[in-house]
Amino acid sequence: MHFDLTDLRLYLHILDTGNITAGAARSHLSLAAASARIRAMEASLGTEFLQRGRRGVSPTPAGKALAQHARILLQQAERMQQDLAEYAQGVKGQVRLLCNTTAITEYLPEVLADFLCEHPNLDIDLQELPSARITHALRQGAADIGIVSDAVDTTDLQTQPFRDDPLRLIVPPGHPLAGAAEVSFSDALHYDFVGLSTDSALAIYLEEQALHSGSRMQVRIRADGFDGVLRMVARGAGLAIVPLAAIERATPQTFSSIALNEPWARRTLMLCARDFSALPGYAKALLQALALPEGKARF
Repeated sequence: MHFDLTDLRLYLHILDTGNITAGAARSHLSLAAASARIRAMEASLGTEFLQRGRRGVSPTPAGKALAQHARILLQQAERMQQDLAEYAQGVKGQVRLLCNTTAITEYLPEVLADFLCEHPNLDIDLQELPSARITHALRQGAADIGIVSDAVDTTDLQTQPFRDDPLRLIVPPGHPLAGAAEVSFSDALHYDFVGLSTDSALAIYLEEQALHSGSRMQVRIRADGFDGVLRMVARGAGLAIVPLAAIERATPQTFSSIALNEPWARRTLMLCARDFSALPGYAKALLQALALPEGKARF
């Protein structure tokens, strides 16, 4: 058996993305190089680690066992690197941070940029995922810190408030719902929507809420970010559900913003980890930078 850390990172990236092409890109490898590494890993043990299908890949039983060991080995290697960094100038550490759509687009860019400037020996592996997948990854040891909606189960994780993050319905001028004080999601689903890209964590979350209500979102067009969504709604392309933070940042606001009468829309974003006290030093420093001054950890 001849696996190196690059092989193991590649394999976990493939599992996280569900796709060899995306896993290769995240590992900064060509598809051909990534495929060759996976084939060599499988050949070395004479067993397959991945089940290939039309919708991507999933781990075999052997692949699941490999993933567990790979995460432990990579965590130990990273912890060793961080412990030794203070003795060797230029050695870098890395924090794995998983966030939902709003955190990445509305709250983190300036905070993370300032943090990186203050910590030149630190890199941040920042990835966007739905909140439920983030908590799963944290429990599996696949990330250091997550930022999730308080609507998901955080049992066995430690949490700390990050930001209030209510979702609002926005509608074009003159729309039949424009004068409403609040609207239920089921009523809004009678109309066409402008959505975020299909791999957006918020888009996945809203599709799940629609299914829970027994319906589906009729998405006419998708945009890559909140700015494009807001501008399309203002021009009458459809309705949208976006964070209040994105609305407050928009100027001018040529659309109507309406409260959603849904418990899941009145959400708070939470910082979470398996154990705050057990985080590596670099991760603790990032956690401190992210935490609200008035926030009190709930252990």
